[in-house]
Amino acid sequence: MAPTSSLTVLEISAIFLSITALLTYVNHRFIGLPTTIGVMVISILLSIGAIFLGFLGFDELIDYEVSLLEQLDFTEVLLDGMLSMLLFAGALHVNIGDLKRYKLPIGILACIGTIVSALLIAAALYFMLPLFGFGLPFLWCLLFGALISPTDPIAVMGILASGVVIFVLLLGILSSGDIPTANYVAHTLAVEAGGGIVFGLVLGAILYYMLKSIDSYQEEVLLTLAGVIGGYALASHWHLSGPLAMVMMGLMVGNRGRALAMSDKTRHYIDLFWELIDEILNAILFVLIGLEVVMIAYSGNLFIAAGLTIIIALLARFIVVGMTTKTFHRQLDLPKGAWKVLTWGGLRGGISVALVLQLPAGGERDILLALTYAVVIFSILVQGLSVGKVAKSIRTDEKVAEI
Repeated sequence: MAPTSSLTVLEISAIFLSITALLTYVNHRFIGLPTTIGVMVISILLSIGAIFLGFLGFDELIDYEVSLLEQLDFTEVLLDGMLSMLLFAGALHVNIGDLKRYKLPIGILACIGTIVSALLIAAALYFMLPLFGFGLPFLWCLLFGALISPTDPIAVMGILASGVVIFVLLLGILSSGDIPTANYVAHTLAVEAGGGIVFGLVLGAILYYMLKSIDSYQEEVLLTLAGVIGGYALASHWHLSGPLAMVMMGLMVGNRGRALAMSDKTRHYIDLFWELIDEILNAILFVLIGLEVVMIAYSGNLFIAAGLTIIIALLARFIVVGMTTKTFHRQLDLPKGAWKVLTWGGLRGGISVALVLQLPAGGERDILLALTYAVVIFSILVQGLSVGKVAKSIRTDEKVAEI
């Protein structure tokens, strides 16, 4: 049943799009979970079912699934194919006024907070893993800390960009074996991050002018799509931060562009188009995350280590969020107990999986891949489904306090 020859890009796309459409139907018709969580649950169950059948001697299904996944470069599909559109769609509805109001704590969480979280996770992992026979060099632990610290990119886009830049720097050290100088690190950050921001602002200004000069929603939707895909490709070609460029362009189009350069009709269609793109790509992404489970080899000790890693990641986020909210409680003006939502709502997703798959193949990557999947799946299934209850409990506590 396993494919005997390589499939074309069109064939692979057709297979995974069809699987995603079928799973969204099953979830909506029979299960009723939020779409992304529902399709991931079903795809994980399918993967577990394939693994179980493999133990019973029926290897055809799991061989076919593994063969399909091996022909699909998850990292390339996400980082080069989906990420640009997901980030732009997320930034399109972010209010710049809110960003300005909270710029200091957001900046600290995105930069210092990400570094602190990565260091805390790395140190804990470095001392914990040898207890289960999985000792890793500290650099590999740092790489894990950098790739797992960024939370969901749509909710915390600045943290994503910071985490990716830190990860790329550490990966360069691992590949070359040389410790970079402070000047090299500063130059890389300036070019990657600073260049990406400037490039995104320039693209946003050009797109704003073009949108304002016409009034035809078909062409204006096409312009935004071309700006996203073409802009991300150019940023990657010039070694600038594509994620930051997309965030900046999305903020400009979503705030200044939507208010001053679009008619009501155009605004409606652009919002609808990017909402659909966001929903479709997220559904495909979470199906892929669920199916990729068959690529991971877990053992008894690794299961225990993975469980402890989940706790470590949560504690690191609790420390970073707690320090920030306590220090800036007046500026943030958050309700009492908001740290619970900020901690529990720090979801990890496909970005972490894509980053860990970039690591050099070998035993170290296999360990980190298993730990990454454990944290990602826990955050999506457990935290994602319960964060609403946590937020509701805070509102209930506030009402009780008022009484």
